[in-house]
Amino acid sequence: MSVKLKELKLELTAELDAILKYWSKHTVDNQNGGFIGQIDFNDHLIANAEKGSVLNARILWTFSASYKTTQNENHKTLAERAFNFLYKHFYDTQFGGLFWSITADKTPKDTKNQIYALAFAIYGLSEYYSISKDEKALEIAVNLYKQIQKHSYDPVNKGYLEAFTRDWQPIEDLRLSDKDANEKKTMNTHLHIVEAYANLFKVWKDQTLQNDIVELLETIEKHFINIETGHLSLFFDENWIEKPDVISYGHDIEAAWLLLQCAETSENETLIKNYKKHAIQMAEVTKEGLDTDGGLWYEFDPENNKLIAEKHWWVQAEALIGFYNAYQLTGDEAYLKIVYKNWKFIKKHILDKENGEWFWGIYKDNSLIEKDKAGFWKCPYHNSRACLELIQRIKI
Repeated sequence: MSVKLKELKLELTAELDAILKYWSKHTVDNQNGGFIGQIDFNDHLIANAEKGSVLNARILWTFSASYKTTQNENHKTLAERAFNFLYKHFYDTQFGGLFWSITADKTPKDTKNQIYALAFAIYGLSEYYSISKDEKALEIAVNLYKQIQKHSYDPVNKGYLEAFTRDWQPIEDLRLSDKDANEKKTMNTHLHIVEAYANLFKVWKDQTLQNDIVELLETIEKHFINIETGHLSLFFDENWIEKPDVISYGHDIEAAWLLLQCAETSENETLIKNYKKHAIQMAEVTKEGLDTDGGLWYEFDPENNKLIAEKHWWVQAEALIGFYNAYQLTGDEAYLKIVYKNWKFIKKHILDKENGEWFWGIYKDNSLIEKDKAGFWKCPYHNSRACLELIQRIKI
């Protein structure tokens, strides 16, 4: 197995380099500043596309995190570019939030405070601070954390509310995207708040923040992890009344490893112990979504007994980490075999060998899903993180 693991590590190191080269070469916006807002399926730049804060924050995280492994000064320079653009054009100095999107000419477009976006900004800013020691980055990250605690945190029922207007008033449409339920508390946002808080705690050892991470993990465990099925529950109202929805295999396997990592950062031994169990159970039930070719299906709708027969790029990236993490926890090589098979699937169907980066995904008949190469939801974060995590975890 060690020879095969060494080969996997070498291939993932090469793939990380390829991903970073793509984003370095194709997404820097020399006309308007920052990074290109959208590149379509055919690698055509969409002129004057609006720019999303989540994409910018994820680019910031990617180049900051990658620099630690690559020591490539260009990666650090691009991280600095992403930081400066976020600070100058997405960060709302008037109300202390973050614009959801801006126009190509840097005018605020959608000014809502989507807590998910603030979380990713904290995630990226704290990672950038760890390589740059730029106090401004830490200051903004801490400010955004305090705004989330002030406006989004529910002191009565615990947990966090989804979205607000620019000046932190209630907002009617709370959804991250059109496919989501319009509910006040979601698994996706809680997952990424705790991810962001844990990353911030690595560089800012604040006791209150540590307590918030512990409470968040307890809240996630209580409400979002279905102990009976092992799957995640996705949508709730403010009183934790669930609105049943799909099984999201990608989120299940992402949460499996990521929540354990957050628990370890929290230094809470009870939570670490609990989340090790959750990590194994969630990986085990995610196997339900594996196809015979090694790809992981997107979602399953239990109410209608219907598989959403698509295999998205980010779902495969999270599968690599989640199943490798399960292998590390158990020593069960069945999980390692899933990783090998999944990587083989990625190489065959998801990597764009001609132009670089990863395709959005494929349908059941293996035809390509013709969606963006870069955009609001297509970013370098999931796939680069999968490479980075496994490079660091494979000790050969």
